Amino acid sequence: MGLFSGLFRKRGYTTITGSQLQKMMSNNNILILDVRSLGEYKGGHIPNARNIPVDTLSSKLSTLNSYTDSEIVVYCASGERSARACDILSKNRFNKVYNLSGGVSSYNGKLSKN
Repeated sequence: MGLFSGLFRKRGYTTITGSQLQKMMSNNNILILDVRSLGEYKGGHIPNARNIPVDTLSSKLSTLNSYTDSEIVVYCASGERSARACDILSKNRFNKVYNLSGGVSSYNGKLSKN
């Protein structure tokens, strides 16, 4: 039974669209988390996004402690790495986790390069 409950467990995050992200960005206490590589991030990212590649996320969770009750929107290039990151976050006491469907390309605003 443990195997099946793991397979069918409800996800601990919500998938959102680019337009939903635009509305959420007016919230000052939102964290936008880019889980792509540093090179991808430097090539263009959503303004004010913080870069923590998904492969290092588990070891850097303590740097996000102040966001446990904040909205966290996670994105990558396509949505696959961000879904993995959302699972990591939701299993580690982060309560309001959102996966940007379609990745960075679904964001309609201007990307930053800094």
